[in-house]
Amino acid sequence: MFNFLIKLGCDESGATAVEYGLILAMVFLAMIGAVQTFGTEAIALWNYVAEQVTEE
Repeated sequence: MFNFLIKLGCDESGATAVEYGLILAMVFLAMIGAVQTFGTEAIALWNYVAEQVTEE
């Protein structure tokens, strides 16, 4: 049992999975920020179009 714990402590293969998980989380957060910004700007654009149409 002791040898298994030593091998488990020296194993670094899980570290790569954690790093990829962190990179994926950062990409996901960046995508959410970009979509939110795009959505806000698209809503403002369509509100402007609606105002221009109703004025005439």
